[in-house]
Amino acid sequence: MGGKSKVRLTLETREVGRVTIVRCKGRITAGAETESLRAHIVNLLRDRKAIVLNLEEVDFVDSSGLGTMVRSLTTARQLHGDVKLCNVPDVIRNVLKMTHLDKLFDTQDSEEKAVAAFYRLSGSWEKLKTTGPSVLCVDSNADVLAYLRELLRRAGYETYTSNNLHDCLLLMRVTPPGLLVVGGGLLASAATQEAFQSACAKVPVVELGDEFSMLDAGEAASVLLEKIGARLNLPSRLPS
Repeated sequence: MGGKSKVRLTLETREVGRVTIVRCKGRITAGAETESLRAHIVNLLRDRKAIVLNLEEVDFVDSSGLGTMVRSLTTARQLHGDVKLCNVPDVIRNVLKMTHLDKLFDTQDSEEKAVAAFYRLSGSWEKLKTTGPSVLCVDSNADVLAYLRELLRRAGYETYTSNNLHDCLLLMRVTPPGLLVVGGGLLASAATQEAFQSACAKVPVVELGDEFSMLDAGEAASVLLEKIGARLNLPSRLPS
C-alpha cells in the first residue's frame, strides 16, 4: 500500500582541505535517489566549489541518475566550481564511454588523485587567495577547524583543514604544508598513527593543547599566531 519508497542511496560526506568528498553507496535512480543526490550537491555548492563523487559502491545508475550527475556538474561549473568522479566501477565507466560523457567528467582512479587534481588548479573554486606560507590544521572538532581556517587565512596563511589523520596524510602528500597545527581527539589505527608521526618529523608542528577550544577566542588567536610565527621565523600575523 502507498507510502514513500525507501531511498536506496546513502551519501557520506567529508571535507579534505578545500575539497568535499561525497561517497555514494547504492543505486542512483529516478525518484528519491536522484532527488537526494541533487539536493545534497546543491546544498554543498552554497559554500563549497570543489566536489568529488566517489562512486566505488554504486552498483547501478539509470538515465535519470546520469542526468542528475550532469546537471550537478553544470551547476557547479556555472558557479565556477567543479564535480570530479573517482573510483568509477567498470559498469558505470562503460556507460559513460557509450554516451560520450567520459569526455565531460574528469574521472580519477582514487580519492587522492581527485583531490590532487583540484589542488593542481588555480581556478576560481578557491575564493580567497593568500600569499603566506601554507598551514595544515588537523583537529576532531569541526567548530575549531572552522575557526582556524578563517583566522589563519585572514592572517595571510594558505590554510587547509582535516578532521582525521588519514585525510591529513592525504593532504600532506598532495600539497605539502609549511607547518602543521595539531589538535586533539585524533583517533586512528596504529599504522596511521605511525605514518603521521613520521610525517610530523619532516615539518614544523604547533600543538593546540586541550584548552584551546575553551580559551577566550582573542587570546587563543594571539597565542596561536605567535607560535606559528615563531616556528616559521615570521612576525606574528594578527588579522586586520
